[in-house]
Amino acid sequence: MTTERIGPPLRAGERETLRAFLDYHRATLAMKCDGLSTEDLRRRSMPPSTLTLLGLVRHLAEVERTWFRRVINHEDVPLVWSPDGDFQVAYDASAATRSEAFEAWQTEVEHARRVEREAESLDVTGYHERWGEDVSLRLVMLHVINEYARHNGHADLLREGIDGTVGA
Repeated sequence: MTTERIGPPLRAGERETLRAFLDYHRATLAMKCDGLSTEDLRRRSMPPSTLTLLGLVRHLAEVERTWFRRVINHEDVPLVWSPDGDFQVAYDASAATRSEAFEAWQTEVEHARRVEREAESLDVTGYHERWGEDVSLRLVMLHVINEYARHNGHADLLREGIDGTVGA
């Protein structure tokens, strides 16, 4: 699988720019995992860390599901791997498979894209239980971009440890 990654526009409106940056970071995560087996994707970074590429994919599926479906779209859906809301559970990919994790992640990305497209504006709000406040779609998109950016840095280091691939 080869992932196509398109850079964000240099001049665009706010919503188009946020959407493009989010898709850019989603594609970056997929690129970091391209060509790796389930076993490679389960490889831990270094003791005592349990961080793996597969765990990051699972975690980001939970992030997408939480922020777009549960918070903004008010869907009463459980988390996939983290029933108590502890996203660290998703990081444990010791028994996970590539197909299972990527299918769930891609499903959540498509749901997130739908929720964002259907929202009237970036000012649409949803209630975030842990924060105890309403949050805007704008904040959600920025928060999820931040999650991907941070974890893509982790993914870069993990990939380098697996086969030496670096960059981009």
